[in-house]
Order: sequence, then C-alpha cells, then structure tokens
Amino acid sequence: MLGSQEGKMLLALLKADQRPLCDLTDDFIAQFPRDVRFRACCSLTILLEDKSVLQLSERLIAFAILNQAYASQQPSSRPFSSFLIEAACEESADKAERAFILQMLGAIGGSDNKEVIKQSPAEYIKGFDPSSQVLPSREQLHQQFLEGKQPEPYASVFTNASVTNVIPDPDVPLGWDANSAEFEVPSRIGSGNRDDTLAGLLENLSLKGLEPQWVRPLPPRLPILEGEMAWLIPDNCPDLLWDYGMCLDTSRGAAVKDLIAKALKGPLAPSQQEQVMVELNNDPKLVYHCGLTPRKLPELVEHNPLIAVEVLKRLMSSAEIEEYFRVLVNMDMSLHSMEVVNRLTTAVNLPTEFVHMYITNCITSCENIKDKYMQNRLVRLVCVFLQSLIRNKIIDVKDLFIEVQAFCIEFSRIREAATLFRLLKN
Repeated sequence: MLGSQEGKMLLALLKADQRPLCDLTDDFIAQFPRDVRFRACCSLTILLEDKSVLQLSERLIAFAILNQAYASQQPSSRPFSSFLIEAACEESADKAERAFILQMLGAIGGSDNKEVIKQSPAEYIKGFDPSSQVLPSREQLHQQFLEGKQPEPYASVFTNASVTNVIPDPDVPLGWDANSAEFEVPSRIGSGNRDDTLAGLLENLSLKGLEPQWVRPLPPRLPILEGEMAWLIPDNCPDLLWDYGMCLDTSRGAAVKDLIAKALKGPLAPSQQEQVMVELNNDPKLVYHCGLTPRKLPELVEHNPLIAVEVLKRLMSSAEIEEYFRVLVNMDMSLHSMEVVNRLTTAVNLPTEFVHMYITNCITSCENIKDKYMQNRLVRLVCVFLQSLIRNKIIDVKDLFIEVQAFCIEFSRIREAATLFRLLKN
C-alpha cells in the first residue's frame, strides 16, 4: 500500500498528539501528493478497524486526516464519509471518539468544526466531558448524511470472503486498554516494538485483504486419436536454407546512408564527397539502400549536384528512374539542376522526351519570372545550356527549332541569346 518512507511519515503524524489537528492535517496534505493520498487514507481505515492497534489520540488524528483530506469536495462525493459515519455509530467505541467524529461532521455542537481541529488530540481528550454530549442514533445519522448516497459497488464472492489485513491477537485479552502506557503489541507480531510493528503494517497492508485461493481442477484430457502422434514426431525433415547475408558487415552501407542524409541538408566536404563516390563504386547496390527517394531528389540536387549525378547514373536500371526524371523536370530551374541534366546527357542516354520536357520547362521559367535581373541571369544560363546540348549533339535542333527560335527572338537583347540564334541558323 505504502512505501517505507511514506509509512514512516504517516506514523510520525499519528504520534504527534501534542500538535493541533489542523497542523497535522495540513502536513498530511503537503507530504502526500494526490496520487498517494488515497492509498494513505485507505491504510488508515484498515488500521482503524481494530481498536487495539492505535491508541485513542492516534485514532483521533487518523479520523481528522480522513475528514480533512477531501474537505474541499462535496460531502456526497467524499470517499470516506460512509466510513466516518459507521465509526461514529459504533456503540462499543470510546464516546470521546464518537463525539469527535460527529463534531467534525457538524452533526453535534454546531456545523463548524474549525474549533475542534484547532485543538491537539491530548487537549481534546483531557477536556472532553461525556455528560455534555448527546449522541444521535444510527438512523438519524444515516438519514442526515447517507440518504441518497450511491450503494457500494458489486464485490465478488472472493472479496466478501476475504479476511481483514489486521487480525486481533488472541494473546491480548478482551477489554485490554490499548491507551495504557503499558500496552505493547506482542513481539511475535512484528520484529521490534510497537512503532516498528505499525510501520510494518503500513508497508504491507492491502485493500484486497487475505482472499481465499481460487482452486480450479485440471481439465480432463481428451483422448488421443490415431495419427496425432505424427505431429509430435514428424517424419518429414525439410532442408535448411542458409541466409548468406547474415552477420555481414553493414557499417559501409550505414556510412553512405548517413552521408546522404547530410547531403540533403547542406553541401558535403570534399573528403565526404569522395567517400560517397568510393563506396558507390565498390558496391553499386548501395544506391538502393542509401535512403534517397524521388521526393528528396531536389534537395540533393541543390546542395550536392555531383553526388546527385552519380546516384542517378546508378539508378538508370531502376524501376523508379522515371519518377526521378519526373521530379527533376518539375523542380524549380536553377544552375545546379541544369548542371545535373547537362552531366547526365554526356554520361548516359537520357530519354528524348525527358530532355525536351526539361528544355521546355527552362524556357517557360525564363518567360514567367518577373525580376528583370534574375530573368537575364537565367536566360544566359539556359542559352549556355542549350548551346552545350547542340554542340554535343545531344538534341536535334529540328525537334525544338520553333520553340527555341521564339525564345531567342524574345530575349535577343541578351548576347548569349543572339549567339544561340546564330547557332540555330547554322
């Protein structure tokens, strides 16, 4: 129920019978967080079940804690209100104890219990006058406090048959005064004096109590049918298939994957670029496990165009190469993207449709840009790029003659466009 340190703190509060009850309850709320507070209160209810476990002053402190721990809630929703009422109705209990509970609840002596909890347990017991208190009957208390309260939830047969955690010691005679200074729990119950025994109870209490063991007989065995034993001793022994890829060194692939992840975020150092090239040359299949996807290709092109070229060259036989080309065509035109396409045209045989679509995208991008400076800069780049494709005979001028000619005429004020126009004429 409670840990060792929590049990010691709770026991220290129960022993402080010279302090005002309001200070003790405030210390309890401060020392026990909300998630531990309920378990601590449950431990107190178990200790309060047997009147010989706690002395009268300790019982008064425990009842005050149960009442004040949830004083901020509505009376009908307080978890220990029913327990307090039943304790106040117990005729065999000390009258001072019953009167104390009823005064806290406001059943007698007015509805304000602030004056009661301002006293210490010792002061209350010393000044209590049994003749001055008239205690109401059980019926009156139930009607006043428990009317309309929800009934207790269903409890299983095993819970109802459980034995409480605290069992009276048969060696202690009936009528023994638990409040006597000579009272001490027999040493066989706990190892040590009374305080050690109480601390052990707080640490080992459980709300479930000592439930009877649920004994179930073993189910009967079904008869064994003919042929079932074949599953126990199979006669078919399939050949083992050995995985030759197990326990292979994967550090090289992990290193390339880490470098590609860095290449997507920024330019790599020359030594890192060379390491990627060496690893891809040593194992061309690493390109399929480096973590690059078509969606990430634009980032690689912008930050590390040379690595993008090497990766695309090794992906030419991949089934996803068309998706890579589609992303490359649709990405924003830049110097790096044109550099990648230009290098690819001289290294591998690119599809003619891809090259034509990329040229069309470049021309459209130049026409749609609004900034004149950036427009002139991009037009020069496109013109140089087209001149390289024409001189290296990557494209046939006849296929794009009209579109490229219109582009050169529109930007004829730029020297590179005029040079490209003359190249078309020749």
